[in-house]
Formats: sequence, structure tokens, C-alpha cells
Amino acid sequence: MHLNPEKEVIVIGHKSPDTDSICSAIAYANLKQKITSKKYTPKRAGDVNKETAFALDYFNVPQPEFLQDVRTRVSDMEIKEVPSIDGKISIKQAYSMMKEQGASTLCITGESGEPQGIITMSNIAASDMDVYDNHIVSKAKTPYENIVKVLDAKVFCGDISGCFEQGRVTIAANTPELMVDYVAQNDMVIVGNRFESQFFSVEIGASCIILCTNSEPNDTIIERAKKKGCIVLSSPYDSYTVARLINQSMPVDFFMTAHNLLSFSLDDYTDDVKEVMAKERHRYFPVLDQDGRYIGQISKRSFLAAEKKQLILVDHNEKNQAVEGIESADILEVVDHHRLGGLESINPVFFRNQPLGCTATIVYQLYRENGVEIERSIAGLLCSAILSDTLMFRSPTCTEVDCEAANALAEIAGIDIPQYAQQMFEAGSDLSSRSTEEIFYQDYKTFSTAGANFGVGQITSVSESGLRQQIPALQAFMKEKVEKDPDTMLFFLLTNIIEESSIVLCCGGQSEEILKQSNHLEQIPADGLLVPGMVSRKKQFLPSIIATLQQ
Repeated sequence: MHLNPEKEVIVIGHKSPDTDSICSAIAYANLKQKITSKKYTPKRAGDVNKETAFALDYFNVPQPEFLQDVRTRVSDMEIKEVPSIDGKISIKQAYSMMKEQGASTLCITGESGEPQGIITMSNIAASDMDVYDNHIVSKAKTPYENIVKVLDAKVFCGDISGCFEQGRVTIAANTPELMVDYVAQNDMVIVGNRFESQFFSVEIGASCIILCTNSEPNDTIIERAKKKGCIVLSSPYDSYTVARLINQSMPVDFFMTAHNLLSFSLDDYTDDVKEVMAKERHRYFPVLDQDGRYIGQISKRSFLAAEKKQLILVDHNEKNQAVEGIESADILEVVDHHRLGGLESINPVFFRNQPLGCTATIVYQLYRENGVEIERSIAGLLCSAILSDTLMFRSPTCTEVDCEAANALAEIAGIDIPQYAQQMFEAGSDLSSRSTEEIFYQDYKTFSTAGANFGVGQITSVSESGLRQQIPALQAFMKEKVEKDPDTMLFFLLTNIIEESSIVLCCGGQSEEILKQSNHLEQIPADGLLVPGMVSRKKQFLPSIIATLQQ
């Protein structure tokens, strides 16, 4: 059986990852790796923004691998490593391999490993039970080498590198006088030790004669056969057994299933595979690697051993913010600082949720609680996350615990907080190279409350003019999005870190009415509502919107 690579636990943030989501995943995976024996891998569910990229580059930490979907794939199943075969091997050899491997299906591949067909036990049975054609061996273009191997034959003369391509297989059971009626040129003739039958078969132009029971041709037969280009073989078996075995020498590619060949790749989702398999009568199916080369087989039984992906979620606990396919994964832990979002799990989980300004602060606490020394790069990433989420301690979500953690981490990382934060925020404020769609989804989250669904995006910048330049394009983008889904309510915050204020845009459904009610206004300006002092989506914007919806 094929054993999949070491089972890993994936540590991952939400689908619109910010600096906290990415850095906390990296840092927590690093901690878990040090205190347990399992393999922990940080991954991301979305693109890395410029602010986060700056932090990663500054501390020389590579970006986590992107993971779009955590549903179980074929690569998570147990794949049976049944060797592939060449299409020219004999049916007998294929049958022997099936017995040896405990398999009922073999995959025929080309030189580079790409599948050409499959041969099953039922195909092999059909080659024996359903054949009533004495031309079948030549129609199959049977290699002479197959015939020699299957019959355990000795070659007395002739070139066995080719194939038997014309004529019938016949047994010389009559006298030479009567053989003229049923032996013809190019036939393969099974003969005994009678000189006359051997001589006649060679003279009439048989392509091959097979002597039974270890009979040996005399020099005359060998000389005539050489002149006529006739292959002469001698088998230890009797004529009945030789006749039976010759059919088993035919190549498997003559009987293989080659059309509408069904195979699966390592990246195929098991839900899709199961649906396809249910419609097929085959038991085993080839599995191909990323280059389309055969690597093994799966069966319906393979689903029993398929293991769900194991996840640790950081910086979120809502299903609509989680990586695709979350319902098919096994959630082991959640480390977060947001409100409870109703995420369900099959098994009990370790859940660490604290009312702090940043998930990275919780991760820092976990390092200290476990007595693990924090290396410079990890300290730098955790500090970056706290500075980002708290807007360098300006956000109302920021607590004294966050400030203490950031200062301790900055000392380990060897950075000056005001100077480093300014550089990081400036890197994140450069919107010139990003499309409107990228800006909109940079930090976009969806929420559900009181029967209403809505989305809230946010960007931060140190440049007021840079933010205002984005308003017309963002409003057009939001309008286009709402036209496709009229029930959608969208809000977007353009937050000025220096001024500690946000411009709020809204579009769709009752969004404008809700924004007016939550801010006690009669009208929302066309270019967005400027809200002084608002910098936190979680602490300042969401509570008022949710309260309005619940009234």
C-alpha cells in the first residue's frame, strides 16, 4: 500500500489575510512544531497584501503556501502501488502479476508513464472464454518472444524478435496428404515428432512450427526452415496444452480498455471522485501525478482510509471567513480575538479566544506559557501583527496587554516601533499598483446577524489624498457587485491611520438606511461618510451596524 506523506496539521488564517492572520499562522505553527511531535505547516487562504509582504521581507521569512480548498483530495487517500505494465506483455504474465499484487486491474502505460489503457480480470477471462477465431493470435500481433516464454520453448531457428501477424493457429493432427486442406502459408502449426508433418508445414510456407513434448527437428527440417524463413520451436508440453497456452501469449493491449479511460489526479476532490465512481462498474481506477503519469490505483475501499485535513484556525472563527471546504476538515484548535461566529466542529477543540487587539498577542502569551524562546524573526512578525491590528496602539481594540507584548517583541526583534511601524504602514499605503478589486478584497469579511448577510472591507493608509483617490473606483466596483446580487449589503472603510478617522462607503440593500440609523444621520454624503475617531472595524463599526440590524 502507498503510504501518504507524513500527516501535517495546517495552521491557517482567514480568506482575506491581513498581517495578523499571516504572521500569527507562521508563529503558531513554529511554536507547535517545537512543543509537539507532529508536523505543523502555516498556510494562507488568500493573497498577501503589501504591508504583510513588507514584514515578511524585513525579517526574511518566506510567504506561506496558498491553500484554496481543504476538502479531501485523492492525495489524502491510500493509493495502492500496483506497477504499470507494457502493452506487449502476454496475458499470462499480466495474470501472474495480478495474483502477485492481489489486484484485479493493471494499467498499461507508454514509455513516459502516461496511461494507454487498463486490463482487468474480466478482460483476461473474455480472451479465453469468448474467442472462437483461429486467426485471433495473428490479429493480436502476438510477439514471438511472448510465445516462447509462455510455452517454455526452445528456439531451433528463426528470428523471434518480430510478431505473428498473419495466418491461423492449427494442429497437424492428420497425415500430410490431408494437411493440404487445412494448413496454409503463414500459419502457425503445432506438430508432433513426425518428420513428414514437419516437412510439409515448412514447405507450404508456415511462419512458425511448434514441436511438442520436447521433440527435436532433424537437420533437414532446420535447413529447410532457415531457407523458408520459418521459426522452429520445441515446447515440453503436449499439443493440447500448447494449443491452450498460445492464447495466453497474446499481448494485453489487444484486450485492454482504451476508450473513455477513467483516471483521477492527486488534486481531484474525493467528493467528485466518489460521485464518478458510483456510476462505473470497475473496482480500481488509475491515479496520475501532476505530469499525467501513472502512480497507482484507488478503489471504492480507499475512501475508508481517506483522512480529513487537520486544521488550526487563527484570527477567525466564522465559517464564511474560513478557507473553502472547511466543513470537510477536522478542526483541532482555534486561536482568535474576534466575536464568536458559530463555527461548528465534529470533535471538541482547543479554543483560545481573548478580548485583545490582536491574535498575535495571544500567540505571544502561548510562547511564554510553554517556556519557548522566541527567535528574532518570529518576534518581528508577531510585533508587526500587533502594530498592524492596533494601528500602532491607536485602535480602541488595543489593550495594555497588546502594548506590553509589542514592546517585548520589538526588543527581541531589535526594531524601533515608531520608525518600523511608519515604514510598514507606508508600504501598505501604496495603492498605485493594485486594481480596485484587489483593494476591495484586501481585507474583506462577510458577516451574518439577525437574518441579514453583509460584507465589510477596509484599507488603511497614512495618506488622506491617496484614500480619497480610490473612492470613485470603489463606488463603481461596489455598484457593479450589487447589480449581480441585489440583496447584498456592502460597506467599505477607508481608514486614515494618522488622522485616526475613516470614510465609510455603502451600497446595496438597506445599507444606506442602516448606516444612517447607526450614525443618527438623515443623509449620507455622495463621496462617503467621514467618521472621526473610527479606526476599528471590529470594535467601532460592526457593533453599531449589528445593533441597528437587531433592532
